[in-house]
Amino acid sequence: MRVIRYVLRRTALLIPVLLGTLFIAFFLTRILPGNPIDRVAGPYISQEKREAMKHEARLDLPFYQQFALYLSDLLTRGDMGTSYTTAQPVTKDLIQRFPATFELVAYGMGLAVLLALPLGVISALNKDSPIDHAGRVIAVVGVSVPVFWLGLVLLYVFFLKLGWVPPPIGRLPPTMSPPPHVTGLYTLDALLAGQWETFRAALSALILPSVTLAVTAMAPLARMTRSAMVEALASEYVRAARALGLPRRVLLWDYAFRNALVPILTIFAGVFGYALGGVVLVEFVFSWPGLGQYTLNAILASDFPAIQGAILLVTTVYVVIYLLLDLAVATIDPRVEV
Repeated sequence: MRVIRYVLRRTALLIPVLLGTLFIAFFLTRILPGNPIDRVAGPYISQEKREAMKHEARLDLPFYQQFALYLSDLLTRGDMGTSYTTAQPVTKDLIQRFPATFELVAYGMGLAVLLALPLGVISALNKDSPIDHAGRVIAVVGVSVPVFWLGLVLLYVFFLKLGWVPPPIGRLPPTMSPPPHVTGLYTLDALLAGQWETFRAALSALILPSVTLAVTAMAPLARMTRSAMVEALASEYVRAARALGLPRRVLLWDYAFRNALVPILTIFAGVFGYALGGVVLVEFVFSWPGLGQYTLNAILASDFPAIQGAILLVTTVYVVIYLLLDLAVATIDPRVEV
């Protein structure tokens, strides 16, 4: 019951956070150089028609009136406006593009965890040894390499030179139809439909962008894993358990790793949220039709509704991730009270 009250309270606090974020996004879009009507109308339309289009888009109203009307449409009808870039409702655009970004980030973060946790644990168990130094060098290289440069190098080697992966043209080859829509995640939907060829094609398209994302996300996870494990292994309760003659496996996983898991989960939530909102360069390099590329095109076109909708969606997901993190920490550590 306490957990339910905690979730309800955090959900209620989500409202002012989203309102504040939306207000800042609304304000920043209005001070961006350029005007979406000028871009849509072109240079040859009459001034009267231009003013009529601004009036229809409410851009001739004061800022506070625009914000109030936008909130009213959002709360009453779930209407985020119409994108000037795609000429579709922003809600529809986000529903179409968010699964592509989420699938890419999920695979990238999953691969990062598979690489970072063993690297951090092995480095902690061999503190200050050549193995530890090599692990730290790998982590520093991962956090230092520009993500766009890494993506281009991987494309050059594995697509252009070796031909091991498909070209960067999206989630599937142009000749292949998407699987029946269930979740929007092509690999999962293809498995549910039993379309093995589609699954292999979707998974192949994910390899390079996922690896690119994983290399940059792995570094902070590996460094935090090493730091937390070193601290846990040097703690008094681990020394006491070792003196009692407990097996090494029990010491490592039941005592050290479980207590180190809380800071690891915290950094994982931050990296996951950052990757979800900052995957734009990876999507640009690999022509991935996700939320990052959609937001980039919206910014370049001063597409106010699209920018606002994308920011609102990413903020919501980010807050939900931290809510799940708090619940996971409370489950792992009995000393934490929700």
